[in-house]
Amino acid sequence: MPRPLELAGVPLTGHANGVAANGVAAVAGRAGQGLAPEVLILAGRDSTHPDGGGSELYIERIAAGLVRLGHRVTLFCGDYPGATPAEWVQGVRVLRRGGRLSVFAHAALWLRTGRLGRPAVIVDVHNGLPFFTCWYTRTPVLVLVHHVHREQWQVCFGPLVGRLGWSVESRLAPLAYRRAGYVTVSERTRAELAGLGVAPGRIAIVHNGVDLPAAPPPPKTDHPSICVLGRLVPNKRVELAFEAVVELRRRHPGLRLEVVGKGYWEPRLRAAAARLGLDGVVTFHGWVDDAAKRELLARSWVLAMPSLKEGWGLAVTEAAAHATPAVGFASAGGLAESVRHGETGLLAADYDGFTRGLDLVLGDAGLRRRLGEAARARAAGFAWERSAAAFSALVRASAARRRAGTAPAGEHAGGVLTGGLDQVGTGSISAARPVTIRNMPVPDSTQSPPASLDRVERGGIEHMGGSA
Repeated sequence: MPRPLELAGVPLTGHANGVAANGVAAVAGRAGQGLAPEVLILAGRDSTHPDGGGSELYIERIAAGLVRLGHRVTLFCGDYPGATPAEWVQGVRVLRRGGRLSVFAHAALWLRTGRLGRPAVIVDVHNGLPFFTCWYTRTPVLVLVHHVHREQWQVCFGPLVGRLGWSVESRLAPLAYRRAGYVTVSERTRAELAGLGVAPGRIAIVHNGVDLPAAPPPPKTDHPSICVLGRLVPNKRVELAFEAVVELRRRHPGLRLEVVGKGYWEPRLRAAAARLGLDGVVTFHGWVDDAAKRELLARSWVLAMPSLKEGWGLAVTEAAAHATPAVGFASAGGLAESVRHGETGLLAADYDGFTRGLDLVLGDAGLRRRLGEAARARAAGFAWERSAAAFSALVRASAARRRAGTAPAGEHAGGVLTGGLDQVGTGSISAARPVTIRNMPVPDSTQSPPASLDRVERGGIEHMGGSA
């Protein structure tokens, strides 16, 4: 059995947003002691970016939480048309420079010339490509990774660029950051990072939080309803939800699909919905504010998560807070943790199992209520305040090791997780083969997507819905 970890001296015997339930108060208390180290966060984009999603919301909420705990925080991220170059958001200084790729050069230039001050710790957000801060600074670095992008590179960028990108992520980045500490959001991602050569003892987990509703949720819709929430990009595979709805409409008259989110893939998705005869069945809401998002999640019967990969799946916890269960894929990384199969939702091995799971939840009111209530109870255990306290403890430990001179530059979080991890249970994690869709739509640089997706390789799902 792995030995318990320690976070700033607090034993970790279980997770509560990355901190042991009996250690949350202790960590929060320590976070408020002394002068909190200054933090610089480098990210490709923030939550206001047109391509922003759950990863960016996580950064935003952690940064605001760090400010409340006494840290000075600067977020340096990519620019976009109409964006404000510099502003303060919830006490966080936000600076926006550069595009998708040039933001990396801008960050290096600003940091090397001193325009970003002298932060005590840098949080390097590794969303496929990191900033490689270890090459141009001796400031302690924490590498934030939501999930590994193995399957997504070729889906989003094609074979050539995909192979190059995956080589950078899987080989160059682990080597460059071999002495840095890592932060991730799930055990699944920790195991995947370990598979790339990152020592498990250098990887801390700080889970997503959730905003719990202050008032009772509104009633569910009087017709069967499914919600998809997230960025509209190829790897989210919203087309799978469309195809499922085509099949499910025969058994669930009046079925509606609510698509909430924005992204460059939206024109393709609208065209796919039209080809499948789903005009009037699928509603594209685009970006909505928090109040509208909460209402859509609360009124839906079930959340569909057809994503190829998720670090955790923030939408799952957001829906769970409103007693809306989720159906997703067991192979999609952190979804196997955010969704407890048969307890808070259902997990499928393939497309047929995904459709069957939606069918079960839509058709069985008792199962739907049981899953929804269990999901809401579990969501109540997650809070952004606890996540911020855990992150603050990691920042403090990294800065303290550098001040004490107990670790060379870059070797920081290893001292936080002093108990280490003797083993990582990868056997059950890798048991399910990745879902493979041969005619998966890809960006506009390739041929147009087919009218219908091929089915996945494997069939069936075991124990779908438990005994319900």
